[in-house]
Amino acid sequence: DTCALSDAADALGAGAAVADGLRPMWEGARAAGRAVTTQLAEGPAVRSSVHLGARAIERAGGDDVIVVANEGRTGMGSWGGLLCLAASLRGAAGVVADGALRDVDEARELRFAVFARAGTPRTARGRAHEESCGEQVRVSGVDVHPGDLIVADGSGVLVVPWAAAGDVLLRAEELARREAQMASRLRAGEPAPAVLGQAYESMTSRSTVGR
Repeated sequence: DTCALSDAADALGAGAAVADGLRPMWEGARAAGRAVTTQLAEGPAVRSSVHLGARAIERAGGDDVIVVANEGRTGMGSWGGLLCLAASLRGAAGVVADGALRDVDEARELRFAVFARAGTPRTARGRAHEESCGEQVRVSGVDVHPGDLIVADGSGVLVVPWAAAGDVLLRAEELARREAQMASRLRAGEPAPAVLGQAYESMTSRSTVGR
């Protein structure tokens, strides 16, 4: 999950970052995959033959996460229901939008994971347009490169540089095993101070990496 990965990145100094303010639009939504990026800009499109987001869907492969940079604007949708359907049919894992999202109920019915700042009924038509697709974007203050690892769940959205993803995943698995052992000890009746002592406090210390 994002917590184990964030802890692992801290322990490794891997440069992963949390995209603050983005949350799941329906309970239980989870997504993980490589980023396919789209940049939006305010105002109507001067000339466009397709709706914003359509090119990202065509670029997305199985388990990719589409990342929509809309500079936190919530006055219009950054993504909507038909886009969710098209992306889910392509096998995309979900969408992370730095803005608002339309058709939240449709996303929930599709069980398609969507993360954003808010929901809105207001269309993007005439209010926002796609500026680029497949380039570096900035989401909630975090730089996202195409292909970076995106992991999103009930705790938030995490961006891991792809070059560090393998090491971070391995370290996160180790931390998850250790936390599972601690959970078993707590369920067995051990006192919290005994379980959550120095070993727990130092789990994200770089000096304990690999121990």
